Amino acid sequence: MEYCRIAPFALALASCTLLSAAESGAKPAVTFSHDVAPIFYQHCVVCHHPNDIAPMSLVTYKEARPWAEAVREAVAGRKMPPWHADPSVGVFRNDARLSGADIATIEEWAKTGAEEGNPADLPPAPVFHDGWHFQPDVVFTIPPEQVSSAGQDEYEYIYVPTNFTEDKWVQVAEVLPGDRRVVHHATVSVVSADAVPKSEAHREKSAAGGDKYRYTTGKVQHLRPEVPVVDDGCSDPGGGALPGEKQYINRVPAIYLPGHLPEVRPPGYALRIPAGSYLQFQIHYSNRLGRTVTDRTAIGIKFAEEPVTHEVAQYEIWNNMFLIPPGDANHRVTSCFTLPKDVMAVAYTAHMHYRGKSMKTEAIFPDGHHQMLYSVPKYDFHWQETYFLENQFILPKGTKLVTTAYFDNSPNNPLNPDPTKAIRWGEPSGEEMMGFWLAFSDITPGGEHAAGGK
Repeated sequence: MEYCRIAPFALALASCTLLSAAESGAKPAVTFSHDVAPIFYQHCVVCHHPNDIAPMSLVTYKEARPWAEAVREAVAGRKMPPWHADPSVGVFRNDARLSGADIATIEEWAKTGAEEGNPADLPPAPVFHDGWHFQPDVVFTIPPEQVSSAGQDEYEYIYVPTNFTEDKWVQVAEVLPGDRRVVHHATVSVVSADAVPKSEAHREKSAAGGDKYRYTTGKVQHLRPEVPVVDDGCSDPGGGALPGEKQYINRVPAIYLPGHLPEVRPPGYALRIPAGSYLQFQIHYSNRLGRTVTDRTAIGIKFAEEPVTHEVAQYEIWNNMFLIPPGDANHRVTSCFTLPKDVMAVAYTAHMHYRGKSMKTEAIFPDGHHQMLYSVPKYDFHWQETYFLENQFILPKGTKLVTTAYFDNSPNNPLNPDPTKAIRWGEPSGEEMMGFWLAFSDITPGGEHAAGGK
């Protein structure tokens, strides 16, 4: 009887409590299916899905739940998703950063038990195609390449014919390493059929003894120690390039670097592959597995589906003459390049090796005003992005591009192979490079093959 008297009171109290919570606007629980999965699917699973570069998948609740706290810490500290451009300099269409609201949602989910919620709320998961992050229209794969561990660092140049009978326009492209364990990086460039034997002959000559400025060991090149030191490329007539060499234009549909995702060009912007061209795969192999393995690196291409108004190419601007002293924790190197024509800026890429610390590029316009184009204050060798501009803009003829890089050759750099060595330019990762790449188009739409002009 006592129970019967108490039960109605308890039910009434519970009802009032629920009504009060509803009236007060209490938020429903944050769940994986309803709140977190949409964020992961848009920003994270491009890498965090099975058999891709991330160490774990976040596609399903079962896969994501054990990592809830680790994910919370990574996104709260803005370590994930990786993005290294200074947010106060430039606006980029491939900016991977999460919004404050997305971070708050993930934090709340992890802190309140990381619940699954109703599986019916789960949106469709992205579909990935055999390792690609988009669906290619065509794939070109190198012949089986035997990668020996004897040399550990090797550069191979492999030519694959496109057999295109007409010019093709590349909107999206991605390089997929055949064996991620040994492919350190790869650059795919467009070359004409008659350039292939010339390039092969040049490399054979270099391998036999190098040239005035470089020497070769195995299949990698190094700078000769007697080459004059030019840390400040802006003080040198060549801007940092080797004497007699020029900063050059290249047509690169895509590259593979640690952490690099597909090259997605803005609507109306595309890279041309002329009929009959070859694709040059320059692949840096770094095999420390202790055995020979077979690589089948490939490039996937998606053609432009709308009219192309701007042909894209890129300037590759280097300082190849610097020297980083032993133990120097903040060594400054610059390069300079003056644009020989009006161009439309499309994207930027910074490239250094293990000792790379930061890089930024400033434009000095012909009228004297300065503009910082981009800044990477904490360069990460393991995650090298290309930064595609949200809004393309004109860099007029005569604009001076000043790139400033800092290197850490001290014992405090955990990636430093040997802080006791003076470091110069070299192809192995244990040596250094200092490059700024400007993807551009000519400002006149539809110019006859204009992007390749000097």
